[in-house]
Amino acid sequence: WKGSEKMDETSAKYVEKDEDTLNGRYLTFQVGKETFGIEIRHVIEIVGLQPLTQMPEMPEYIKGIINLRGNIISAMDVRQRFRLPSKEYDDRTCIIVIDFGGMSVGLIIDSVSDVLSINENQIMEKPEISGRGGCGYVKSVGSVDNHVILLIDCEELLNREECANISSRLA
Repeated sequence: WKGSEKMDETSAKYVEKDEDTLNGRYLTFQVGKETFGIEIRHVIEIVGLQPLTQMPEMPEYIKGIINLRGNIISAMDVRQRFRLPSKEYDDRTCIIVIDFGGMSVGLIIDSVSDVLSINENQIMEKPEISGRGGCGYVKSVGSVDNHVILLIDCEELLNREECANISSRLA
């Protein structure tokens, strides 16, 4: 992901959104040592790290807002949202812009991996962890070529109440 040419090339792939071709396709990315996947139908584009403008009274994981071609988008640090240790942003850090309930949100992640087709028979329910409230952001677990991919639940990543709260502060 070095250089803007590669970023533009890759983000251009996500512009064409034919519903049939999106089924079972996931954009995979790294946060720490783990690989996560998000349904490609939620992905608007991938951009390099943008200058962040900090907003007062936002949750800690909202690092600020970005101005993306005239659109103001809140940027969430996925590491902090997942309660992982902070890490310096580097040349592989990028923002996945997703559409969530009509609101665009930028997910700051360590690096983008690939777009994969994951068949239903390769997806399992996440394990239940009794007595703990964790794993809420993971909807299910994909297994491709013996690699585990944690599939993100966009609705849990930023629930409606938080969306409304953040939107009202940006208005």
